[in-house]
Amino acid sequence: MAKIYLLSNQKYPNVENLEVFQIKYIKSNVNLLNYDALIFTSKNAVYSLDSFNKDWKKIPSFVIAPKTAQIIEKLEGIVAFTGVTSHGNEFAEELVDLLKNKRTLYIKALKTVSNLVEILKKNKISVDELVSYETTYKESNIILEDNSIFIFTSPSSVECFFKQYSWNNSYKAIVIGKTTADYLPNHIDFIISSQTSIDECINLAKQSLI
Repeated sequence: MAKIYLLSNQKYPNVENLEVFQIKYIKSNVNLLNYDALIFTSKNAVYSLDSFNKDWKKIPSFVIAPKTAQIIEKLEGIVAFTGVTSHGNEFAEELVDLLKNKRTLYIKALKTVSNLVEILKKNKISVDELVSYETTYKESNIILEDNSIFIFTSPSSVECFFKQYSWNNSYKAIVIGKTTADYLPNHIDFIISSQTSIDECINLAKQSLI
């Protein structure tokens, strides 16, 4: 029976989690009060930073997507801006005018693939980077069903999936953004979500199963 597999640990009805990676937080002694603005492009960046430094809540946050903004608000942080396009490089372009003359810190994973920092620096934005988490491979014992749909939520989810599984031509792929799509093998057809949102990806997957 065809299933929807979500490569994430977030739980949704009628969706099976395929946990082929895990998140490891990386602590830092950074003084966040030296900065005027924080950039977040994922929920894991928010959760990891919150695990070891609460000062981030005092600093305006510039956030790539509504879902991450909701998490920041729930944790009582300050959302100064939420991206419109929800894709890495376009998000950087949106930030240029907003971050002029601000000391900015980008909270990120150990491995990222967008050109966000390069775009900001090219536009003379003062930005530092803080690695607050990393994604590592985790073995799965799930046997995959034919004709299923796979939701890839990050480049790391793609890499970790293909460390264990091979692609069956009956499968369909949905990806959360353009950067993640770039990591899929060339022979795989995919649909890119119009928003950087797992909810939107799941809606697309359910429509594809009809």
